[in-house]
Amino acid sequence: MNKAPHAKVVTRFAPSPTGYLHIGGARTALFNWLFARHHGGQFLLRIEDTDRERSTQEATNAIFDGLAWLGLDHDRDAVYQHKNLNRHTDVSKQLLDNGQAYACGCSPDDITAMREAARSRGDTPRYDGTCREKGLTFKQGETVIRFKAPKEGETVIDDCVQGNVTLQNDQLDDLIILRSDGTPTYMLSVVVDDYDMGVSHVIRGDDHFTNSFRQSQIYHALNWDIPIFAHIPLIHGSDGAKLSKRHGALGVDAYRDMGMLPEAMRNYLARLGWSHGDDELFSTQELIAWFSLDAIGKAPARFDLAKLTHVNAHHLRLANDDQLFEEIATRRPKAEAFKAQIMRGLTALKDRAQTLDDLAENCDFVMADRPIPINDKAQAMMTQPRMENLSKLLPTLEIITPWTAEACQSAIKTFLETQDIGLGQVGPALRAALTGSTNAQGLYDILAILGRDETVGRVRDQLKI
Repeated sequence: MNKAPHAKVVTRFAPSPTGYLHIGGARTALFNWLFARHHGGQFLLRIEDTDRERSTQEATNAIFDGLAWLGLDHDRDAVYQHKNLNRHTDVSKQLLDNGQAYACGCSPDDITAMREAARSRGDTPRYDGTCREKGLTFKQGETVIRFKAPKEGETVIDDCVQGNVTLQNDQLDDLIILRSDGTPTYMLSVVVDDYDMGVSHVIRGDDHFTNSFRQSQIYHALNWDIPIFAHIPLIHGSDGAKLSKRHGALGVDAYRDMGMLPEAMRNYLARLGWSHGDDELFSTQELIAWFSLDAIGKAPARFDLAKLTHVNAHHLRLANDDQLFEEIATRRPKAEAFKAQIMRGLTALKDRAQTLDDLAENCDFVMADRPIPINDKAQAMMTQPRMENLSKLLPTLEIITPWTAEACQSAIKTFLETQDIGLGQVGPALRAALTGSTNAQGLYDILAILGRDETVGRVRDQLKI
């Protein structure tokens, strides 16, 4: 067996287009992408669409869209597995000709009877090798081709995450590699495609471990170099149970629609199973520089939407303002008319946001039509004494120069000292008059964002003068 080392790192992400790109798949893609980028190798995409009845163009599009949003660019053109069926079929017949496979004429009823008999004996239900030595000829429509798995000894996988893992060969039966209708099965197709694509490292969920033992045996039978395996523990919910929709296990597009940033998703997904010391927040450039398979833990990771939101808030504060404005405008088309005000206050606006939706909502007061509507909570803040103080404050607001948050704070502080009152005796009414709500933005940031003319106008509207 040729065990020459891989000269170049080539990883792949191979989803089936039967549904959305879920969190687990996105993390697998990310780990493959990071490993390839860290080593200056290639990250490839293969769409495993041999199940033509369940594969849909909609799901394929969702995979491409999800990867594009996450920024996980793939090298070379995407491979569509169903286009390689002739190649897969040829390899299955090659194994048959070489004595590494055999034709099997057992009917479905025969297989069911074998499995029931095994269960009654307390054994694992599986094919018992009835046709293994019969020397049958493969006839499409009548027989299948089964791989002749070794029955003695053991198969060992030196896994980059799990370490050396051994399986006794008598634990595996002779799997079908070519169906009676002439179509190859998943187990063979994956081996052939990975070999033809030059994949050096197979990085995937540890639910594929049994597949890896089977595929390793097929590699041996074909005398092909076996890729290096890395099996990642699955993602669980925050309560330790298997991840489901109730834990937030949605498609990647759902998190985009929630207002998450792709850089935040990359950061958070990387921490689901991988670590770099105690670092929790990091850039994608740091991820690429630091990533290694030996830093992936063996225990299942736990998905926590609250932690994802926290990570998103961090990246939101670091995000480029021009890009953020485009996101705001996507959610609030009216924002284009208020770009100057929003851009002027974006630093303050994003400091109090956790998602892009929060940020867009924080901008709503800027775009409000005058006279702005006052909600009930804000109305309760506009007591008569506060409105009287607001009326006294108005002349001060009309002459503040320059109009900045700092200048507004200084002028209002002087006003309060002169009137011998506290900010609580006028501030809530001013906030309500400017935002129509109990908006959590800093009061002086609100003033700076709106500008003098709009501030004075909104106050006058509420004072009805």
